Amino acid sequence: MNSTVTEIVLPGAVEPAGLELRTRALDDPAKGQVVLRMDATGVSFAEQQMRRGTYYDQPPFPFVPGYDVVGTVTAVGPETDAALVGRRFAAVTKTGAWASHLLVDAVDLMPVPDEVDAAAAETVTVNGITAWQMLHRVAEVRPGGTIVVLGANGGVGSTLVQLARHAGITVIGTASARHHTTVRELGATPVDYRDPDMYSRIRELAPDGVDAVFDHVGGPGVEQSWQLLRKGGTLVSYGTAASKNDEGNSQLPVLKLFGRLAAWNSLPNGKSAHFYNFWSGKRRCRASWQRRMTEDLTQVLRLVADGTLTPQIAATYPLPDAASALSLAESRTVAGKIVIVPEA
Repeated sequence: MNSTVTEIVLPGAVEPAGLELRTRALDDPAKGQVVLRMDATGVSFAEQQMRRGTYYDQPPFPFVPGYDVVGTVTAVGPETDAALVGRRFAAVTKTGAWASHLLVDAVDLMPVPDEVDAAAAETVTVNGITAWQMLHRVAEVRPGGTIVVLGANGGVGSTLVQLARHAGITVIGTASARHHTTVRELGATPVDYRDPDMYSRIRELAPDGVDAVFDHVGGPGVEQSWQLLRKGGTLVSYGTAASKNDEGNSQLPVLKLFGRLAAWNSLPNGKSAHFYNFWSGKRRCRASWQRRMTEDLTQVLRLVADGTLTPQIAATYPLPDAASALSLAESRTVAGKIVIVPEA
């Protein structure tokens, strides 16, 4: 099986325009691997950090970015189930998905139902699993609770708002003023994140405190997120967007944040602070980690299929135009996820 693959290469810490398009021969799948033809991939916050060289554990340059993918199996390696060929799956790759074809371990494949199209499934792969796990596995917010979602117009945020509303939870969502209509349509009460009194506005809306805050920003503001919680409330931190443009050691902001969360957790006030790490537990037991991923994505895709959850697709670009997709994502002018599809 000798076919070619078209892929986008991140050669170093470059502007989006510095991404390179490359064509090469595709390696044959090894034992336990499949060839996945990319039907949709996307731009996540990770790629925005990776191109600056500031993502927590990115590989050395050059490499092919692409955190997750939805695709169709076109070939299988030795001792791999041939019945997989022709079926559609999602996979979380961390890197490598900005390509027309890629090799994926068969154990990492998560089924995508026929009634959900590839772009919709891609939009909720990492974002949907992240939102589901933070809401239902980490914070365990009950119906009738109130939560705050920072960046409620983003890929994870917009999914989190919809999952929470479906579960009977009240949502306050931060976003720039231009996205307030979108946030309202998703079912949340919007607050302008550019307002210097943002946290006071949230307190006015929830004077008794909230059950959970989902904070992807980190930095100094995380202290204020912690203060919003009522007794028994949970802070779920899942990123350090505040330091995205900082030069220097990419691990430092994360380590500082870990220290802060650990200190808060030791306080005797019934509140808890967690750092959500998508990959947590994979090294310890890959099989149970993957089973949990598949279970949670299946729940999310079921909600997409029945119309409860509407994936927020901001724009769609063909693979050779990945630089424009990345530029648009970094402009922070859009709501939802930017999806990359094969060349027309």
